[in-house]
Amino acid sequence: MSHFFPAHPGYRQIRERFLAAATAAGAQLTEYVHPMPGPFGETLATDVAWLGNPDARRVLVALSGTHGVEGFYGSDCQSLWLEGFDARTLPDGVAILMIHLINPWGTAWMRRVNEDNLDQNRNYLDFSRPLPDNRPYGEVHSIYACDQLHGPKRDQADALFNAAIEHHGWAGLMSVVEAGQYAFPDGLFFGGIAPSWSNRTLRSIIERHLRDAEVVCCFDLHTGAGDYGHPMLMSIVERAYPALEDARALFGPWLFTLITGANRVSDTGVAATSTGYTSQMLLDALPSVHLMPFVIECGTYPGAAVHQHLRDDHWLHLHGDPLDKTGRGIKQGLLEQFYPADPDWQEVAWIRTRQAWDKALAALPGIHRAE
Repeated sequence: MSHFFPAHPGYRQIRERFLAAATAAGAQLTEYVHPMPGPFGETLATDVAWLGNPDARRVLVALSGTHGVEGFYGSDCQSLWLEGFDARTLPDGVAILMIHLINPWGTAWMRRVNEDNLDQNRNYLDFSRPLPDNRPYGEVHSIYACDQLHGPKRDQADALFNAAIEHHGWAGLMSVVEAGQYAFPDGLFFGGIAPSWSNRTLRSIIERHLRDAEVVCCFDLHTGAGDYGHPMLMSIVERAYPALEDARALFGPWLFTLITGANRVSDTGVAATSTGYTSQMLLDALPSVHLMPFVIECGTYPGAAVHQHLRDDHWLHLHGDPLDKTGRGIKQGLLEQFYPADPDWQEVAWIRTRQAWDKALAALPGIHRAE
């Protein structure tokens, strides 16, 4: 049945490739099995590979699949890295932690979100405190709840969508929609009302592997925002952090720092109004670690096109069948938006990602935790 989803790549194949590469590289592997199966009954899991001395205090972390369908790019880079890995080149006292597909359900089902229709990068919050109140989203939610892909109801939803763009402007509307919302589980960019499986799993992984680290460079791998074929190196946080100057010294003008918060705007394609990002959670969870949280965001298609495909996939989730002809077409379209088939795009994304990792790996021995 695997032909029902796009044949290249598939979740099972990319997982098998990663595990084979990690095993050949001599990694210590840990499996975190997801409670739900994939579309063909396959077991889903987040796989963690540790390379280097178990007592290393400086660690390079590569995290893929925060947004499931974006995990194909991340997995590709992780496997390519491992396939070319030579343990003899690893600096003394430095280890590598590969976290493969933290949202495996989203990757397997080719959705950006998780099994709860939840955007993982809006979920890393303190749920004991009041949740962000994105009231303006409620005014446009009906656009995304439309039960037709084509027809008069969809036409009406499109008219509302165009009117909202006219009122807010494209950037203004996206700052509302993409900020994350916590009131409509059937809506777009839903952040959840409790920590997700991926949230809890990532916290377990970092507690196990990074609690005693001194210096960490973490790269969270994403696609879909920015200019086509342009991988942006970013640091996306709510406030300046102790290792920020080291991060800027390491990457210089390549690094774009995005401080998020209410009413903030960005021309990067990444939502500046959002809360619950992975990077800020890592900083908050590891206060004694000299941590540099990076994001590599590989640009694909124009934002309006990406958003259109997200709308269609959201309709499919609520009202369609991902395995029928219409569903397969939507999945193929969504995959192209977040992992272009263009081999030149894939090569550039990999080269730039590898360059960032190589630079961080070489610098880690010389970076020291601020006292």
